[in-house]
Amino acid sequence: MRILLVEDDPALGPDLKKELAGMGYAVDLADNGVDAEALGYEDIYDLAVLDLGLPQRPGIEVLKNWRKRSNNIPTLILTARSSWQEKIDGFDAGADDYLAKPFHTEELVARMTALLRRAKQQPTKQLEISGLILNEKTQAVSVDGVDEFELTGMEYKLLRYFMHNPGRLLSKLQIVEHIYDDGTENDSNVVEAYIKMLRKKIGKERIQTKRGQGYIFVNQA
Repeated sequence: MRILLVEDDPALGPDLKKELAGMGYAVDLADNGVDAEALGYEDIYDLAVLDLGLPQRPGIEVLKNWRKRSNNIPTLILTARSSWQEKIDGFDAGADDYLAKPFHTEELVARMTALLRRAKQQPTKQLEISGLILNEKTQAVSVDGVDEFELTGMEYKLLRYFMHNPGRLLSKLQIVEHIYDDGTENDSNVVEAYIKMLRKKIGKERIQTKRGQGYIFVNQA
């Protein structure tokens, strides 16, 4: 899953990016409102984590502009200010959730995970579909309640993206855009190799190939 992280703090921003990347997210970092708004219009992000106190353009204005242009990217706002009016203003602008600074990264990730599940209409506490249960803490997958396999970082990113988009035709470009960040060298041919490895663990029938088009994760329920 690819995250747009908007944070101007020179220490917090890079630290958060590193922590989230270590949890299997592809993360792009913007440190001002103008760049953040422009990036938000690119159809490659699954979620935005948006600080309100930004230089060049306030985060609340960025969010309002996104919503005016029908950009419905799930958005969690961050702010050092925790007054009830700040919360109301954020929700009125179109925020989906709110987290006041200082915060623990574990709470941020929990809220991000909940937002992603709601956005994909997956209300359960764990990512479960087609006989698979994905443990997002250990990055392991249970298959049909019988076998459990540890996943490599890339296998985990791929499977999580597939499980969030069951039945949807995903092109190689879409997959690359959602599992790699801008700082990572990406190669669609490498995606093919990882899909082959993933099929060995979860069963080749769960990921169908549409020649010249992409892949479909099949819900076998």
